[in-house]
Amino acid sequence: MPTRIAFLGPEGTYGEQAAHALIDLDSLTEPVLMPCVGLRAVVDCLAACECDAAVVPVENSVEGGVTATLDALWSHPDLCIRRALVLPIRHALVSDGPLDGITEVLSHPQALAQCSGWLAKHLPEALQLPTTSTAEAARMVVGSRFRAAIASRQAGQGHDLKELAYPVNDVVGNRTRFLLLRREGRRDSGDVATLGFSLHRNAPGALLEALGCLAKHDLNMSRIESRPSKRELGEYVFFIDVDLPGDSSDPLQDLLSDLSPLCEHLAHFGAYPSTELN
Repeated sequence: MPTRIAFLGPEGTYGEQAAHALIDLDSLTEPVLMPCVGLRAVVDCLAACECDAAVVPVENSVEGGVTATLDALWSHPDLCIRRALVLPIRHALVSDGPLDGITEVLSHPQALAQCSGWLAKHLPEALQLPTTSTAEAARMVVGSRFRAAIASRQAGQGHDLKELAYPVNDVVGNRTRFLLLRREGRRDSGDVATLGFSLHRNAPGALLEALGCLAKHDLNMSRIESRPSKRELGEYVFFIDVDLPGDSSDPLQDLLSDLSPLCEHLAHFGAYPSTELN
């Protein structure tokens, strides 16, 4: 049976690059890639059983957490993370026109933010227009002499666009972490585990008490993100990544047991291996 894998489309996105790498790492059989419009649609596609796996970005080394992915995961706590991949991000400025004629730059909001310094220096008067993905931006500038896209080199080459500058990201070590999501197969051992939780009350020391459970079991928290609960102002949900020692599931199970009574909702997205590409 083919394995249907949803990703942020169209073809040529960094999500597609990550999907190909994760297919190899997880030995997925007969992969069929399914491009989606918007990150929420990628996760919803998996939750609705319209595909077998999904690949989404969750964190960028420059711009931080990808909020659309975090919000979608909180809406679908039954999904699990099977694997993570850290992908180097090298943006190019591509167009059918010359650099000195560019008045509009299109790209995904994260890519625009990652290149804000370069744009301020080289195209300070250009209007910056957000798109659903970097590859969609490349598609939208085809044939235009005044529009340029920030996208991968592959996306530009796929549309026969000229490469006006490369790389244009402000930070040389720009990297994005992608997740491979499934509906089943949650693990309790791996390199890292991801949890999401909301607290019973917004009171002094409530979050500190919850995070104290990690210190109690000598576990390192490698990431924490907060997102509005969307129920009322000042109420938040939290996402944490926990580094796990060895192959034993005991430390994670002990953490979950201590953390659960302190939380209104606790989502365990699983433990998983993480790989970094050069």
